[in-house]
Amino acid sequence: MATADNSLSQYDHSKVPDGKNFRIALVVSEWNHDITEALFQGAKATLINHNVTPENIVRIDVPGSFELIYGASTAQQMDFDAIIAIGCVIQGETRHFEFISNAVAQGIKDLNLNGEAPVIFCVLTDDTIVQSKARSGGDKGNKGVEAAVTALRMTSL
Repeated sequence: MATADNSLSQYDHSKVPDGKNFRIALVVSEWNHDITEALFQGAKATLINHNVTPENIVRIDVPGSFELIYGASTAQQMDFDAIIAIGCVIQGETRHFEFISNAVAQGIKDLNLNGEAPVIFCVLTDDTIVQSKARSGGDKGNKGVEAAVTALRMTSL
């Protein structure tokens, strides 16, 4: 596991651009709300910590992770510097997990290839709710923090 020995929230602050002139959209899945809300809060706090003004952080809620693709596509047409797609898909008893996880990953990849603004993948695809909690503010840190840092760095390309 890539994060076995470190926290997702540890990073070099000096390598993150100042966000004072950036507009960032956070597209948030309502499914697994406790997890996605924690990811959103981590991302928002990190953006503010790097001088993105609260009025330049726009939240767009969608019903589930599959809908993140459409939400992010819509946001790409709204003059944002970056978009963060926030979701959580947890393995269940059926193959639904595989279909949704793969579709979301492919959809976000396609948006990055074809869109104007980068779309950052902040979608947890864990085997258990315990793993998701560990990655949304638990002992593995908060992937929302990592996504916000990535969004700020990608705006500089």
